[in-house]
Amino acid sequence: MIIHYKSNKLQKSLSSPREILVNYGTRAKQVNTRMQELIAAVTLHDLTFLPQANCHELKGNFKGDLAVDISANFRIRFEPNHIPLPKKDDGGLDWKSVTEIKILSIEDYH
Repeated sequence: MIIHYKSNKLQKSLSSPREILVNYGTRAKQVNTRMQELIAAVTLHDLTFLPQANCHELKGNFKGDLAVDISANFRIRFEPNHIPLPKKDDGGLDWKSVTEIKILSIEDYH
């Protein structure tokens, strides 16, 4: 997938395994793994084959965003970077058509 970032600071923090280690400490290995999985995926649908990533759509204040698991509470939160959003006939997001995302944050939003 093509990855965009909400800010230059976030992009820099995820730019290399060394930067990830400096910025995410004990979670660095999981962050690096998830980033490599996001980069390697052709579409968002590809992530459904990785149960450890647990890619899911969010609700409430983050409706329209998606996330993948880093640990029990921490997630990489992102949104599809398409205008207009690819939709299925029922109005839901067409995961098979999402080829670009924008990473918004790495956080515990629970």
